[in-house]
Parts: sequence; C-alpha cells; structure tokens
Amino acid sequence: MTSLIGETLRAVARAATRPEPGLHRAQTIAVCTRKGGVGKTTTAVNLAAGLAIRNHKKVLLVDMDGQGHCGSALHSELRGVTSETVGDILLGKRRDIQEAALATAIPGLWITPSDKDLGAAEDAMSSKLGKELLLRSALKVAKTHYDYIILDCPPNLGTLTVNAMMAADWALIPCDMSILALEGVDDIVETLDALDDTFGHELPVLGMLRTRVDLRNQKMNGRIEDALRGRYASMLLDTVIPVNTRLAQAQMDGQPILRHDASCTGAKAYDALLEELAPRLGL
Repeated sequence: MTSLIGETLRAVARAATRPEPGLHRAQTIAVCTRKGGVGKTTTAVNLAAGLAIRNHKKVLLVDMDGQGHCGSALHSELRGVTSETVGDILLGKRRDIQEAALATAIPGLWITPSDKDLGAAEDAMSSKLGKELLLRSALKVAKTHYDYIILDCPPNLGTLTVNAMMAADWALIPCDMSILALEGVDDIVETLDALDDTFGHELPVLGMLRTRVDLRNQKMNGRIEDALRGRYASMLLDTVIPVNTRLAQAQMDGQPILRHDASCTGAKAYDALLEELAPRLGL
C-alpha cells in the first residue's frame, strides 16, 4: 500500500510540472550517428537546452541510448523521479512517452531518461508488427505539448535508431574529424535513402555538424573537410564545435554548457549552431 501511495504521489508531482497541451506541433529532430564518441549526446543535450534557454521554447529531450548519457549530462538539473521507462512505452505497456517526461530546473526543458533495459526492449520490438513506427505512435500526445522534441539516438543503425528516424522531421548528423566518423556519415545517409525507398519517409538532413574539432590537427581536419564537402556540401553546416574542456566539465557537473559557462568557446559554438539552424527551424 505504501508503495502504491508513493507511486501515486510521484505521478501527481510529474503531472503538475508537465507543460499544458496547446497549439503546439513539435518539430522532432533525430541526432544520429553510426559511431560513438563524436559528441552526439553533447549536441543533443546542448541543442535541447539552448532551444529552451535562448529561444524560450518548450522542449522534450528523449534519450533513446541505453547508456543513459543524457540523464547523466543533466543530472544536476533533473527534478523528480519516474518509474516509467522508454522501453515500456515502446513495447506498449504505457500509452505515450509524455508519461515518462521529467521536468528540469531549466524553464521549458523536459527529459525522458533512458533505462538500462532498453537493449532488451529493442530485442523484443523486433517481433512486433510495424516495429519501425512504435516511437512515432508514442510521440503523438507529446507533440501537442512541446515546440521541439530532440531524440538522442544510439550510436548504431538498430531498431531504436530507425524508430527515431521514422518519428523525426529532421536528422542532425554530428561527425568528428576522423575517417571512421566519415564512414559512419555515409552509413546514415544510406539509411535515410533506404527509409525513403522502403517506407516513403523522406527525412531531410537539418545539417552535418563537425564536432570535437582539434584546431591543432590541420592536416587530418583538411582531409576530412575535403571529403565532407565533396560528398555532402549542401548538408554541411558552417558551425564547428571545437574540442573544449569546459564541455566535458559541464557534463561532469550535470549541466548544459549555457548554464555551466555561457562565455566559453563551447557555449559560443552551440550558440552559433542555434543561430545557424534558426531559419530552418522557424525560430
């Protein structure tokens, strides 16, 4: 009985901090990459926080990666707890992902944390009819509550990433300056083409974002830059996210960079990203 009362109180507390539904029609952005360690989660977290802080938008950050790095990167900002999981929602045990949304201390920003059992849920999803569309269905209510939904995808092209792509309006592709990351970009673009061919879902690329750029490594940077421009000139963003120790420190402290140190190089880079994306996102 005590456990049931506790669950009820937590549910009431979550409901009290949820944004009211209104005339929102959230634009959904899948931050996707084939290779880990390229600044994917850093970009998802700081894009979501930037939209809330700089543009005063209602934003939901959904952690689709079983590693749970979004929650870790924002642990100082989280408010409340939830027993709902992304996996349960995708498997139909809960109706909508909005049920798992947690408020943060940042006005306008909510997060749906990941859970360690998401990998098992992904395996279970493989036997479901229409498995590629489960997330799209789970976002129907959430889309009426928020202006933007940011999906932090796993660093692979499995069922969860495909679900994110099928639910999204845009794909944002981070790429560090390495050969393996460049090959991963090729894989992402091929997957986007395959989804269009197979499901008729044409997912436009919001941009390819160069991340973790070490400005001292001019030779390698030049090679990757030339390759990106040769293959994807129309998709490549002008903004570059440099290697910046303050970004790593912000994650350790559980804050987005704009709350941790708004004057550092990393914060200025993510401000530049918001400014560059503004016309495409209607900001």
